[in-house]
Amino acid sequence: MAGALAFGANAQEFDKWSLEVNGGFNKPMAPLTPGFLSPSLNLGHIDFGARYMFNEKFGVKVDYGFGSFKEAENGNPSTGTFSTKYNRLDLQGVANIGRIMNFESFTRSFGLLLHGGAGIGQVKPEENLHAGFKDDVYTLIFGVTPQLKLGKGVALVGDISTILNGRQTVAFDGASAITPQSNNGFYGANGTWWTGTLGVQFYLGKNEEHADWFIAADKYATKEELATQINGIKDMLKDSDGDGVPDYLDKEPNTPAGARVNSSGMTLDSDGDGTPDHMDKCPFLPGPASTNGCPVEEVQEQVDFFKKAINDGYVNVYYAFDSAKPLGYSTSAASYVSNFLKKNPGVSVEIKGYADEIGPEDYNMKLSERRAKSVYDIIVASGVDASRLSYKGYGEDTSVDKSSADARQLARRASFEVK
Repeated sequence: MAGALAFGANAQEFDKWSLEVNGGFNKPMAPLTPGFLSPSLNLGHIDFGARYMFNEKFGVKVDYGFGSFKEAENGNPSTGTFSTKYNRLDLQGVANIGRIMNFESFTRSFGLLLHGGAGIGQVKPEENLHAGFKDDVYTLIFGVTPQLKLGKGVALVGDISTILNGRQTVAFDGASAITPQSNNGFYGANGTWWTGTLGVQFYLGKNEEHADWFIAADKYATKEELATQINGIKDMLKDSDGDGVPDYLDKEPNTPAGARVNSSGMTLDSDGDGTPDHMDKCPFLPGPASTNGCPVEEVQEQVDFFKKAINDGYVNVYYAFDSAKPLGYSTSAASYVSNFLKKNPGVSVEIKGYADEIGPEDYNMKLSERRAKSVYDIIVASGVDASRLSYKGYGEDTSVDKSSADARQLARRASFEVK
């Protein structure tokens, strides 16, 4: 049964690693020396990254980017040109907005990542006054990355990021220092630039999906898988011999009709005399088969023996958890008591309902009474006068080990007391 219900177990696993490569444009915004201009879209940036997702929503990545800034073609000829190389290394946090905002409700192929973090970098002018100067900076970076899934292991991505350089000393063009009166510019995030790139992400791992595209709801079975599982469960729940115990639990799947069986579907022989209860006219008194399971001597006190068997708890009706409907295999106990009453018109019986200790005590009290009442209805329906019967709920049976599932099953019962 457990194996049959384990569909989708692997669907909860996803790949966590990815590698990224991007290339495209950059734009230094400030500081620039008056007269120097940069193109709106300067083709000159490349970055590489490795990302790890803790789950389908959040992760971290480390990335390295480098490139160069250049003078616009239509810049001011009186100031000249500039060419400045740069590089940066950043550690960033990543948020998968596609999963956080449930993009799967309208698409399974488009995603969106937000990222931000900090790192170090270097700006190296190659022309003008500060040519050859290596300007070491710290960086703050924030960006957004749209994704288009191309297949299980790859996605096309774009990215727009804003980078702030801190403690930058010279302008991006290398032609001037930043506020030389302020300790060579060692203050705040005073350099601003951005990048716009296109690239690809490669997903590493053997699972069906990477965290970027994993959808928790997909762990549930498809309609086809569910239909297969339901059909399998139906087959398991078949009761070939009609004893109330499904085949997958029935250790004796060919018991004859009307036989009293236990919870494993095995025929009961309460007195151990070799004659099963349904054929034994004295099921609680050992006797040979020649006398239908009764002692050789005529038992004149048969009523007392039957009474003892009933009162000592050998005859019980059992129930499933939180149910007042008797389990099929145990309804024969009600039939046994009904036959006993019909053969002995001078006695009456109290039906006593019980519950296990799971759940609120007041609820269990009411449940135990409903269980007793259900057996009362069965016996009355069999033809026994209601005046000879009474029923009462006794609540929780605390005499059993409530940590044991088998013991709790024994507690969920209706017992009898002969008056």
